Amino acid sequence: MKSTALTEIHKQLGAKIVPFAGYDMPVSYTGVNEEHETVRQSLGVFDVSHMGEFFIEGKEALQLIQKITSNDASILIDGQAQYTCMPNETGGIIDDLIIYKFHNEKFMMVVNASNIEKDWKWVNQHNTFDAIPTNLSDEYSLLAIQGPKALEAMQSISPLDLSAIKFYHFAVGEFAGAQDVIISATGYTGSGGFEIYFKNKDAELIWTSVFAAGKDFGIKPIGLAARDTLRLEMGMCLYGNDIDDTTSPIEAKLGWITKFTKDFINAEALKAEKENGPCRKLVAFELQEKGIPRHGYAIVDEEGHDIGHVTSGTMSPSLKKAIGMGYVKTEHSKFGTSICIQIRKKTIKATIVKPPFYKA
Repeated sequence: MKSTALTEIHKQLGAKIVPFAGYDMPVSYTGVNEEHETVRQSLGVFDVSHMGEFFIEGKEALQLIQKITSNDASILIDGQAQYTCMPNETGGIIDDLIIYKFHNEKFMMVVNASNIEKDWKWVNQHNTFDAIPTNLSDEYSLLAIQGPKALEAMQSISPLDLSAIKFYHFAVGEFAGAQDVIISATGYTGSGGFEIYFKNKDAELIWTSVFAAGKDFGIKPIGLAARDTLRLEMGMCLYGNDIDDTTSPIEAKLGWITKFTKDFINAEALKAEKENGPCRKLVAFELQEKGIPRHGYAIVDEEGHDIGHVTSGTMSPSLKKAIGMGYVKTEHSKFGTSICIQIRKKTIKATIVKPPFYKA
């Protein structure tokens, strides 16, 4: 297992460490529910340094990105970020990711940890352009500083006006005494905050400074388990669960990041799928009875016919009810539709709802 630059600190703090995407990662510190509520109500910090960072530079950097991703990166201005995905050639998704535009000849792709090797191979395989990809995943650390108190707490350790960084935009500058830090108003929690990228050598300095700055705001370290419950409450997809090499962005209701105003890998097939309608769709649901839906559980209709399967599920710490997502046949995908989740030998009633589950 690999370690992040902060693994020893997590161990000292008593974190429960588990293998995740090839890394020893903190899954929890004091408990999922407490950590979840900390982010929703105040301020929490995730070490997500296992994520991958690819820099794409050169005269045709944009052309490469346009070819391999589904969203339209040509509309980005300098200092803007964009959620997108890389479709494969058979209707599925190589990965979902965020693109950062520094200027016309420099972009950064932030990819999922479990897909770094696969994504890197894919990028290079399709690089027939005057573009230079560089994989700096092992050189960068990433902290997600999330929660409603993030802006107020972190402003004290940066000369940049953090309030001027709009949602899905970023700035590069000094942060906690470190230089060239990428400060991005993005996150995977739905509670606001920043994601900051920096060289590994600055990791301990930044971690210490962040916690000192957040001391009066109830700051706490947060593990990956709470990251999962937070993102699920927002109806955000998790690669490997809700989307993968066999699920199309149209099925996954990611049509909003699939733009047919340009050419990209498998665009024609995905456009036809959108026009004809997919056979199944990713839906969000709430259980009406006691039980917790788990990945892989069968979804059936009220007559007991198999109509799909659960991709993600949990007991929502904020809503105090069981929630989940899963694929169902399109004819069963309308909001308000009654479905059932097969939990062991029981059939538990559920209702399809419009995400997000949690509304601040």
